[in-house]
Amino acid sequence: MIRYRLENRVARITLNRPDKKNALSPAMVDALLSAATQAMDDEQVRALVLDAEGDVFSAGADLDALQTMQGWSEEEQRQDSLKLAGLYRLLYSGPKPVIGLVQGHALAGGCGLVSVCDWVFAVPSAQFAYTEVAIGFVPAMVSVFLCRKMGEGFARPLLLNAARISAEEALGCGLVYKVVAPENLELSALEFVRNLIERNSGNSIALTKALLAKNAGLDQAMAHAIETNVEARQSEACKRGVSSFLNKEKLHW
Repeated sequence: MIRYRLENRVARITLNRPDKKNALSPAMVDALLSAATQAMDDEQVRALVLDAEGDVFSAGADLDALQTMQGWSEEEQRQDSLKLAGLYRLLYSGPKPVIGLVQGHALAGGCGLVSVCDWVFAVPSAQFAYTEVAIGFVPAMVSVFLCRKMGEGFARPLLLNAARISAEEALGCGLVYKVVAPENLELSALEFVRNLIERNSGNSIALTKALLAKNAGLDQAMAHAIETNVEARQSEACKRGVSSFLNKEKLHW
């Protein structure tokens, strides 16, 4: 479901489920968390690059899996939510800088991955959206990081409305660092990473990321977000929304 390789002190983690639009199933979240942990712990790694195969960066949660999980117990839901929260938090506050390469649309939980990258390079055609509310779900854990990244003034309308925004709009609100033509995406990002790790102390970057995470007061916010995520998954609105989406039925709330 993912590819991991180390090149020139850079760990490349690639979402590799293009037939499913790189949807985040529990197994894929496990694989991503394992790869990110490996990279963060490897002394040879100075930076992480997160990219994806196919036309879509990530469509977010695997809704087939989410529908199955709705039959899980509350504690099973909580443990699954903790894994996704752990992945987001590791990328956000782990000691290595994280650079996202977005070659296609990033939606819902996939846009959550974008939110926790330190820098994001995107192609002009990429679209971004937190689509959870459209299917009766809640962008619970994502909201913790998005508000800290761009401020509530920008984050609130994105989280409350599932509408998509363009790469240029994402650039304007701070979600994206740079918009690059598709043929230059990888080259531009890797050149940036090379300069980043050659000009800056890895130890200082690690300490700064930890400081920013502590200043953000993540512990209490994440605990509340996880409980909200569990509650939302078990709601009738979410059950209806996921079922309607999978059955290609138009929803009228």
